[in-house]
Amino acid sequence: MSSSDAPPPEGAPHDGLPAMAPQLRALRRRAGLTLEAAARAAGLSPAHLSRLETAQRQPSLPMLLALARIYGTTVSELLGETVADRDAVVRHADMEPTAAGGWTYWQAGAPGRGMQALRVRVPYGSQGDIVRVHPGEEWLYVLTGRLVLRLGDTTYRLAPGDSAHFDSLTPHRIAAQDADGAELLFVHTLLQSPTATLCLGHTPGETP
Repeated sequence: MSSSDAPPPEGAPHDGLPAMAPQLRALRRRAGLTLEAAARAAGLSPAHLSRLETAQRQPSLPMLLALARIYGTTVSELLGETVADRDAVVRHADMEPTAAGGWTYWQAGAPGRGMQALRVRVPYGSQGDIVRVHPGEEWLYVLTGRLVLRLGDTTYRLAPGDSAHFDSLTPHRIAAQDADGAELLFVHTLLQSPTATLCLGHTPGETP
């Protein structure tokens, strides 16, 4: 390890981090969490989290994702970034469909937020061996058709009006049960994910 790669000595702040460190502390306090409680939820020691909040250590991306989720915010806010104002309303006429792997998506929310909202047309059939596992949470609501949701070893069959809310670290896949497909509202907290890499996809010839 070169001298430039070596971590700073205890008490020495990283360049660019002093502005983020108070933000980490402020957001933890806003969430009503003690240092010990937040560290335990994030899988860190209180001493390690304290060093992050005093700019003595640089957080990794997994740490930032964990802290953002625990504090109910986004990585951008943890970093102290300001986001330009966005329209609060997405008009139907402005929703351009995107097709990927037999699925059709309409962006139903503003891009770049902590949650991403989509209206999704799900084709008949399953995802074959495609099982998604990633950080975040997902919520879906069935508008039309019947949906097959597989979470780990459990299979659920959802009808119009049914919804599901689950941790994305649970292995999961989605399929339409009927030949006409299904349509649903889909919200997830995985930031900056292209629609083609969500827990959605289709393998031709496979059925639920």
